Amino acid sequence: MLPPAFVEIRDALAQVPFVAHIETQDDYQQALELMDQLVDDYDANKLLIEILAASIERWEDQAAEFSGFNATVAATDRGVAVLKTLMAQHSLGVADLPELGSKGNVSKILNGAEGKKLTRKHMEALGKRFGVPPVLFF
Repeated sequence: MLPPAFVEIRDALAQVPFVAHIETQDDYQQALELMDQLVDDYDANKLLIEILAASIERWEDQAAEFSGFNATVAATDRGVAVLKTLMAQHSLGVADLPELGSKGNVSKILNGAEGKKLTRKHMEALGKRFGVPPVLFF
C-alpha cells in the first residue's frame, strides 16, 4: 500500500499530467504558462520547477516543431557559439578580436568555413581576454 503522501501526489498529477509528461502542443503551452507562474516564487516551487523543466525539455527534444532548431544546435560548434555569445554581450565585431587574427580569419571561424576552427591558442587567448575558462571553447 502506498503511503498517503504518494497517493496525494498521484491524485494531483492526474489533474495536471503535463507536469510529468507532455503529450500534445496544448500540454506544452499549459506547461510553459505554469512555469511562468512558478518561477515568480522560485524557492517555494523549486522541486516542481525541476520536474516541469524536465518534462518541457523532453517535449522540446522530441517534438517535430523543434526538429530544425535541434538539428541546427547539434551541428553548431560549441566554441563558436560561446564566442558569438561573448561577442554579443561585449558588443564586439570581427575587427575587435585580434586574438584570432585578421577580420577575414575571424569571419571564417565564426561562419564555420572549412578548415577554420578555433585553435587551442585561440581558446586560451579568448579565455584570458574574457575571464572565462578556455575549456568553454572546446
